[in-house]
Amino acid sequence: MILSLCCILIVLITTLRLPELTVGDKAVASNQISVIRKVPKDHKLGKFGEMMIKMLPKDLAFTVFIPSEKAFKRELSLRVNESLTTEKLDDTYAVISRILGFSAVPRTIYSTSVDYGNEISYDAVSGFTLNISKDRDGMLIVNRVRSETVDIKKKDVLVHIMDGVIMDAAFEQSVKPDDSED
Repeated sequence: MILSLCCILIVLITTLRLPELTVGDKAVASNQISVIRKVPKDHKLGKFGEMMIKMLPKDLAFTVFIPSEKAFKRELSLRVNESLTTEKLDDTYAVISRILGFSAVPRTIYSTSVDYGNEISYDAVSGFTLNISKDRDGMLIVNRVRSETVDIKKKDVLVHIMDGVIMDAAFEQSVKPDDSED
C-alpha cells in the first residue's frame, strides 16, 4: 500500500513538473527565472545600424552590438542628415566599419545564453575582446556598455542595441570631440 502511494506521488510530481523551455540556443529549466523580451519584427536599427549589417558577409551567423542612434550622435558625433552627405560619406563609412570590427562576433550570442552573475568573453572580428555579462533585468553589459534592446534577428544576424559605442581606447581617443573648439 505504501509502495503504491509513493508511486502515485512520484507520477503526480513528474506530471505536474513543467517541461524545459528552449529559448534561442539554450534550454531554460522551468524553475529558473528568465526574462524574455519580444521584439517587433520591424524593429528599426537606424541608418547607421543598417549600414553595419549590410557590411557583414551574407549567410553567416554573427552577433552585433550596435550603438543606438543616440549613442552614434553622442559618442561619435554622427548624425544621419550631416554624416551621410557626399562630402562626409567616406569618413562615415570608415568609422562605421571600424565600429563593426569592435562589435561583431562571428557566432550567435542570445541574451539567454549569458547567465546572470557570470561573464563570458569572445573576440570580435577585429580581435578586440568583448566581456559580456547580464544585469538583473536581462539586459547585456558588454565592456561596461549596457544594452537597450536584445535579441533582434535580422536574417542570420543577431543584434543587440547598445546605449554606447564599443571601441578600444585608441580609437576612442581618435574620435573624441575636441573640447578646445568653441
